[in-house]
Amino acid sequence: MGEPDLKAFVCGHPIAHSRSPIIHGHWLDSYGIDGSYAAIDVAPADLLNFLGGLAAAGYRGGNVTIPHKEVAFASVQRRDEAAEQIGAVNTLWFEDGVLWGGNTDAYGFAANLDHLAPGWTKGDVAVVLGAGGASRAIIHALKQRGFKDIRIVNRTVGRARELVDQFGAGVSAHAQAATTELLVDASLLVNTTALGMHGNEGLPADPASLPGHAIVTDIVYVPLETPLLAAAKARGLKTVDGLGMLLHQAVPGFELWFGHRPEVSAKLRDLIVADLDKAK
Repeated sequence: MGEPDLKAFVCGHPIAHSRSPIIHGHWLDSYGIDGSYAAIDVAPADLLNFLGGLAAAGYRGGNVTIPHKEVAFASVQRRDEAAEQIGAVNTLWFEDGVLWGGNTDAYGFAANLDHLAPGWTKGDVAVVLGAGGASRAIIHALKQRGFKDIRIVNRTVGRARELVDQFGAGVSAHAQAATTELLVDASLLVNTTALGMHGNEGLPADPASLPGHAIVTDIVYVPLETPLLAAAKARGLKTVDGLGMLLHQAVPGFELWFGHRPEVSAKLRDLIVADLDKAK
């Protein structure tokens, strides 16, 4: 047997921790597609050469992860609207020989909530904890889905103000001290900070002042139930973990490279959960 015709990849530095090969490998097997999806460690100094050689190496495209998303953004020939808004690229593909860059994080975030918390867009007040790169994708998704009042809370208010300048009307910047007050009428609380991850245990906000109908979601998925989600669940609030965002953000890329729109199934989720358990 020769090499598969359809080749895609994920590149980062380091890359061994990536679950993307499990996700795409599962889909390739499930749909009987003769394709491959490889994890490739690319050092920052080598990224431009790597991207320049994709077509010659026979790749249809691939994913870009930390620390390459911003450099990839600057290096592609064309970008989709989400990438332009978010300022980072996580998905690459060729169209008529032109290398395109897109960002599927906002799509993944919204699709995860569509799947696990139908009706999440009924409210229009969201509180977003953190003002890093991930929060840009979340704000883009919230604006697209009709949220009129998006409150960014960050330890350094200046970072949050940069996002207000970028995203404009309906987005506001706040200090952490204001969190309790900001949650009183919020319909959605999103944590984009690293607080709550393994090795960085802590509660980024106390969900006690949220109304009973509020939804709480965390983009962290290690652990699956972060301290924030556990506290929200104890209050009887609807919670959504971050694993679904990882799974759903992979859907558009797979369709672009392999020509089939894949399904985020319970079986796929179980596969990744088992891998996370193994890594503990």
